[in-house]
Parts: sequence; C-alpha cells; structure tokens
Amino acid sequence: MQEIKKRKAFTEGSRLIAEALVRAGADTFIGYPITPANLLYLYGSKRFPTMLAAPDEITTLQWMCGFAIAGHIPVTATSFPGYALMVESINMAAIMELPMVIVLVQRLGPSTGTATRGAQGDLSVVHGTLSGGYTIPTFSISNMNDCWELAEKAVHTAVKLRTPVVLLTSKEMIMTLQSYDWSNLPEIEKVTVKKHQGNAPYLPYKAGEDLVPEFLPVSQNQHQIRITASTHDTKGILQNALPEAIENSKRLEGKVRKHLPDYTYFELDEQPDADRIVVSYGISSLATREAVTSLRDKGNKVSMLIVKTLLPISSKYVEIISKYKRAVIVEENLNGQLRQLLFGAAGRNGLTGVNAIARMINPTEIEEEVLRNE
Repeated sequence: MQEIKKRKAFTEGSRLIAEALVRAGADTFIGYPITPANLLYLYGSKRFPTMLAAPDEITTLQWMCGFAIAGHIPVTATSFPGYALMVESINMAAIMELPMVIVLVQRLGPSTGTATRGAQGDLSVVHGTLSGGYTIPTFSISNMNDCWELAEKAVHTAVKLRTPVVLLTSKEMIMTLQSYDWSNLPEIEKVTVKKHQGNAPYLPYKAGEDLVPEFLPVSQNQHQIRITASTHDTKGILQNALPEAIENSKRLEGKVRKHLPDYTYFELDEQPDADRIVVSYGISSLATREAVTSLRDKGNKVSMLIVKTLLPISSKYVEIISKYKRAVIVEENLNGQLRQLLFGAAGRNGLTGVNAIARMINPTEIEEEVLRNE
C-alpha cells in the first residue's frame, strides 16, 4: 500500500476559504477592510483574478451586483458593522437574483462592539436581512475542513439558485493560527454560470420547475435584458402588485426552500440508547465535540448534532432533536438564537442551552449542563 505523505501547515481558516472560493469558480473579490475579516481581504487581493478595493461597504455590494450582472461570481468579506450597511443592497441582489458570496466574520456586538472579540451573534441578523421574511442560504463553518468544503458549497449554491449566500464564521476560526494537515482535502469542482441558449425571446425572470430562471449577462448583444430591483413580472417590468409580479416574488422564497435538501449539511453522531443530544454550530462546535467525547469516556450516553446549513432551518434538525428527552444547544450568544429559530420563544420540554458572550464556551460547561437534572 502506498503511503500517503501528510502535509501540514501552520495556517488559519482565511487561507482555506479564499483558496476554496477561487477554485469553486468565484472570480472577483470586492471589499472594504474591517476587523476581523482583514485576512480574507488580504488573501482576496492576492488570489482572486479580479480584486477591487471599495471605498465603503455600500459601494462593495453595488459593485458586486454589477459584476454578477455581467456574469461573474463576486465575493466579499465583512463583519456586522459592514454587513449592516450592505443590507439594502443584499435585498437588491436577492430580488434581481444575482449569485454572490458574503463571508460574515462575527465579532462582539452590538454596534461596532469589540472588533477583537469573537461571537456568534449574527444569526438573527442574517435571518432578518431580507424584507418580507425571505431567506438567504447560510452556511456555518465548524472546523478547518469546513473552511474548504463549505466555501465550495456556498459558491455552488449561489450559482445554482441565483441568490446571495452567506458564509458565517468567527474571528477565532479565520484568524487563529493552528497546525493543520491538509493532505486529505477533497478536490473542488469548479462551477460556471449557465447561460440561456437559443434565439427564442428571453424572459429574464421566467422559471421552470426548478423555480430558477435562466441567466444572460448584460455583456451579450443578442437579447434585451432587464435587471429589476423593484417588484416585477417575468419580463423584468415593474408591475406593482399585479398577480404575475407577486407570484414572481413568492418564487424567490420557493426556489430557496425547494432545493433545501440539496444543500442541507450537518454532522450527526448518534449514540444508541442515548436520551440526550448536544447541538451546536460554528466555533462552539469545537468545544461541543470535546465535551461529547469526554462525556462518553466517562460512560455517559449522548448524541451530537453539528448544524452546518443554518438557513433556511431544515425540518430535519427538528426531527432529529425531537427524538431526545433532553437537548442542549450550545452557541456563543446571549439569548440562544439557533434555539429560538428551531423551537420558537416557547421552546419545548427538556430544551436548554449553554450560552456566553465575550468569551468562548468551555467544554466543561457543556458537560455540566448535559448532566444537570431538570
């Protein structure tokens, strides 16, 4: 048997994310530097075929829309203060159905907060980004491998569904140097933007059974193209609240949910006869994995679910968690944002959480909560 040589590097997640995005087909990085996303800005300037330094975050998203309209796959990286300025333009990109990836590196809030403190406080922000309750597909990086694999999934999902996609991560995951063996990273499949073919009249927002309209860049000269940010019909013509336009707006949410099974990613480690499960995502998954291993070593039966596709919330997660008498959801925010998205304000019997702000969660805290008697 041929021995596979291990290849180790002292690196951080930013390098893996940037490299994976480019290999997956993203060709343009546009950004405005902000802590703690600065390394992605740096690597974006070195690795992407095209890089533009925008004067602010509003301009960043406007330029990204322009590149997407021309057939490119743009990327940016930011933190909450920058994301807040991008919200209106993200709404514009969503209704115009433009593929792009936004890497959101979480830090302690509210407001400008503390730029050098990590957090998991932006899930509710992303969930509420689009007016009307529409959903942005959102992935969450739980370890170094995810930096590579979910970056690829983000690009593929953005292109397949013609939608903005958020890749949610945190300061510690993308700035902390660590020894990492990258010898087993899978090859990345490059995606290209599929374009309308033929001489038939082109309807920019006419969709088939998959609910995703065909695309044509404005750079071609064969067909007329309308790219419209207000409520519009299949031709891209403003139609206020006429039935065809409203159905077209409803389709935006429909396409994201129709294809959800294709981009729902999670890590499930179930232990036979366990009546307790620990659920987490993002940076807190590291402590969760360690706590579950320790609990099992001490003879406790416990299962684990690491959520990697955060939005839309998959009913699969609720089905898994509902099988257990006790469920502990671990996340580095004050109010348990994933817990509320899964089970609402009322929660359910046996549901608790481990939460913290301004510090990472300790595995011991998780163990104590799992073993605590209600």
